[in-house]
Parts: sequence; structure tokens; C-alpha cells
Amino acid sequence: MLLAVLFFNLEGNILVERFHGVPAEERLHWRTFLVKLGSDNLKGAKNEELFVASHKSVYIVYSVLGDVCIYVVGKDEYDELALAEVIFVITSCVKDVCGKPPTERLFLDKYGKICLCLDEIVWKGILENTDKDRIRRLIRLKPPADI
Repeated sequence: MLLAVLFFNLEGNILVERFHGVPAEERLHWRTFLVKLGSDNLKGAKNEELFVASHKSVYIVYSVLGDVCIYVVGKDEYDELALAEVIFVITSCVKDVCGKPPTERLFLDKYGKICLCLDEIVWKGILENTDKDRIRRLIRLKPPADI
């Protein structure tokens, strides 16, 4: 299951978070842990360079895209390789929506479309769509067959 997809700015403030199957009392722990993990490892990282971590039988893949840090957390069948595919789809959709690697301002300007993309990529903790063209059609809120 995909437990979480989180976007932080470079200072560690949450821009978007999606938790699936994580109790509310554990979410603060995850936020704090991921900010600490990113602050230790993402300094000087290149755009879309992937980093991998493991914590309590849970896998974490994270990266920087422009001024935004992206974290994907999964367990069981969502190991490092599966999470790398998920983060690749997410980063490519964010770049598509923003037109380039986003600044924090541009990310927040495109917040609605980015959330629609996330909803099409991950549904209730399961990877739903990986095809960028299909995701692009679905976020226009038209049935895919009409296009």
C-alpha cells in the first residue's frame, strides 16, 4: 500500500499531503521524520535525483523538483522500485502542469491541478494511473472516451 505522498518546500513546510491507512496520531511522526530525513540529505541534490530510505519495514523514496521536495512512502508490494515508478509519474505530471520544475509560488498557483493529478495517480493507497496522457485527459474532467 502507498501510505503517503507529501510535498514540502525547502524549509520543511507542508504544501500537499495525502495519507492512506495511516492513523491520525502517527501522521505528525511521519511529517517530522520526513522533514528531518530531507534536511539531512537533500542539500545540494540535483533535480529528480532519487533518494531511498527504510524505516520500520516501510520504504521511502524522495526527491527534489525545483523548490519542492517530494516524498512517497509505501510498504508491502510498494518497495523501492515501485515507489521510484510512482515518484517518476508524479514528478513528470507536476512538471507538465507547471511547465517547468516549480518554484514554491508556481506550485501553489497550480495547486488545484496538481491535486487532481495526485488523485488520478494514487487512489486509496493504490497506484491507479501511470500514463501521462491519460492523466492529462482525466484532469480535464472529461470522460477519456470523448477525446
